[in-house]
Amino acid sequence: MIEWLNAGVTAAKGFEAACAAAGIKYQGRTDMALVYSEAPCVTAGVFTTNVVKAAPVIWDAELVKSGATGRAVVVNSGIANACTGQEGLEVCRRTAQAAAQALDIPEDSVYIGSTGVIGMQIQTERIAEGVKLLAGSKSSSQKAGTLASKAIMTTDTVNKEIACRVQLGGVPVTIGGMCKGSGMIHPNMGTMLCYITTDAAVEKSLLQKALSEIVQDTFNMISVDGDTSTNDTLLVLANGLAGNPCVSEENEDYRILHDALYEICLNLCQRMAADGEGATRLIECRVEKADTKEHAKILAKSVICSNLTKAAVFGKDANWGRVLCALGYSGVLFDPDQVDLYFEAGGESLLIFTDGAAADYSEEDATRLLSGEKVVIRAVMHQGDACATAWGCDLTYDYVRINADYRS
Repeated sequence: MIEWLNAGVTAAKGFEAACAAAGIKYQGRTDMALVYSEAPCVTAGVFTTNVVKAAPVIWDAELVKSGATGRAVVVNSGIANACTGQEGLEVCRRTAQAAAQALDIPEDSVYIGSTGVIGMQIQTERIAEGVKLLAGSKSSSQKAGTLASKAIMTTDTVNKEIACRVQLGGVPVTIGGMCKGSGMIHPNMGTMLCYITTDAAVEKSLLQKALSEIVQDTFNMISVDGDTSTNDTLLVLANGLAGNPCVSEENEDYRILHDALYEICLNLCQRMAADGEGATRLIECRVEKADTKEHAKILAKSVICSNLTKAAVFGKDANWGRVLCALGYSGVLFDPDQVDLYFEAGGESLLIFTDGAAADYSEEDATRLLSGEKVVIRAVMHQGDACATAWGCDLTYDYVRINADYRS
């Protein structure tokens, strides 16, 4: 049973966080964050599939692959440190050195994260000074975790954090997390930036296995604008301080940990989709009775990625033809005459398309359902028993305004 907590990355034993205003790009707000563990952590990670990878992605991926234990994550917002050549990698190295010195930890235990404008260079002096500020103010308080989650925001309108507790071997184990992401969200691995902490004792290989599986049905099923970032990073750090029997095989404890981590990722990815740049509502597309799981996922994401569908939801227009069209060009073969389409919101369901034509529905009812904070589009394919769900948001005038002005 999962117990939900009003907390974030500092909820688990031994984890601390901090924020600082280092003037990386922004002025008058915090723009650096630290997540720190009192004990070494086994670490799992997934990263962007974009061929153009930011320097921190290269740095972190090598650390995860090496098997080195993790102690800290240092993140900056405002500048992505992407497309910055050797100078960008040098920024990562010097950031790790500064953190190692300030926190008295190994350099290869420091993970780096950056988010913001691509192509700009980061002034290492500001990063180094920011690291000192972070080290001097870190705390295990809930407030510290919340402030860290706010420091990594860029165009996000709200911070995103969550935590829960489960029992492993009769011992309470806590998982906490924070993420940021609002635009350039079309992950093929995880999300823009997401950091999850746990005091569970678990073998690295099993933690990586669980994470790699979980992202397929959570973060990989969201899209805001169809753009896969250069900086996508999702890390899980487990320090084992809960004292549970180490999860070293795929037993009941592994299943419980897997399910809890899934729920954490599911919650965070939905919050990201709902907070898409300029968005006014979350869109959820459920595909049911498809012939295979893979086809169900392709169909669901095709609808979520359709700009015409997203614009129709923004306009509260029950233009079901756009949904059917998106299903049709997904690359999955099906019989349109066998498809049933529904709009749903607030527990109410409205059949809008069936038997190859429009259903007998009220436009007023459809508009009302499309006016809520969350709109569900349900497509029943009548081909088999497979299902999948994807999440996105509506497309508004503000999305263009935000991205037209982004660098300024």
